[in-house]
Amino acid sequence: MAELQEVQITEEKPLLPGQTPETAKEAELAARILLDQGQTHSVETPYGSVTFTVYGTPKPKRPAIFTYHDVGLNYKSCFQPLFQFGDMQEIIQNFVRVHVDAPGMEEGAPVFPLGYQYPSLDQLADMIPCILQYLNFSTIIGVGVGAGAYILSRYALNHPDTVEGLVLINIDPNAKGWMDWAAHKLTGLTSSIPEMILGHLFSQEELSGNSELIQKYRNIITHAPNLENIELYWNSYNNRRDLNFERGGETTLKCPVMLVVGDQAPHEDAVVECNSKLDPTQTSFLKMADSGGQPQLTQPGKLTEAFKYFLQGMGYSEYWDRGCSEEGKDVASSCMTRLSRSRTASLTSAASIDGSRSRSRTLSQSSESGTLSSGPPGHTMEVSC
Repeated sequence: MAELQEVQITEEKPLLPGQTPETAKEAELAARILLDQGQTHSVETPYGSVTFTVYGTPKPKRPAIFTYHDVGLNYKSCFQPLFQFGDMQEIIQNFVRVHVDAPGMEEGAPVFPLGYQYPSLDQLADMIPCILQYLNFSTIIGVGVGAGAYILSRYALNHPDTVEGLVLINIDPNAKGWMDWAAHKLTGLTSSIPEMILGHLFSQEELSGNSELIQKYRNIITHAPNLENIELYWNSYNNRRDLNFERGGETTLKCPVMLVVGDQAPHEDAVVECNSKLDPTQTSFLKMADSGGQPQLTQPGKLTEAFKYFLQGMGYSEYWDRGCSEEGKDVASSCMTRLSRSRTASLTSAASIDGSRSRSRTLSQSSESGTLSSGPPGHTMEVSC
């Protein structure tokens, strides 16, 4: 028998036909993220390190869903109930997701040293390009709550070409005035940091009711090992600058926006005012009944359905399962039909004259096309159960 000879083979990784070095690099990055699902990464930015977690794989010609959480929370405590909701799976399986933790808010984060200068909300927004550059992502659909909604809005103002849409929950685009500042200082004399943050997150009615949800989040915030870091993020939020939104002016969000707030929520007035300042042809306002201060925690089903309509309006409905559609109808039409059968949906209006907070517009639905029409400017959708 002939002797076997050992042959050394060097792998050259040839390019596929028609593949350029750039596309090969993109394919390699996609494969790396595929193998790295749900893994946490950190990148250095001019304002310090920022941590984020990636789920899923990038899809051609589709943006990443990019989330930013509120004060007192991290990405898990803020968004898990929403993104783990059953009906949300048919959406997120078609998009890569990036969940950002504000500096020092990630699980296991060490406490910053005494005297550490925490980034402002504007600087936190300026960290986002470093994340997208690291991942080689070009566009996002932002989902933010409270401080996170402000940060994503600031980023969208600075980088409008990279933001395809925004879902802003509990956004307050205004800087604190002197009266707000004085009230905040007086509250600080009688309330602890955890209690002030809970009052920011939840309505007084919710706090008085002391439900299991409130007990859970009170425990999370009160016993947080990084409470000093949370206080720094809280201070940055309270020192935010005015976004200076102006309807018809240069300073406005140029992408489709869905504003969300719970009925009787702490930030209801601020979100209503924000709605009056944004481009009415690009903005939808969803006021959710029986959802309290954190709709993504208390009503993930309603918010998921609204998110579907929002994506449908952006042209992405063809990407998820059409199992909810009846024959001959598209996703948005059939889902709206299912919603009307299972819930009472009041579609009300919202017109603002000289900043007035009274609302009087109607969100209309085209039964023929199955799409949600723009309707009169500044449409509002109030959903009740």
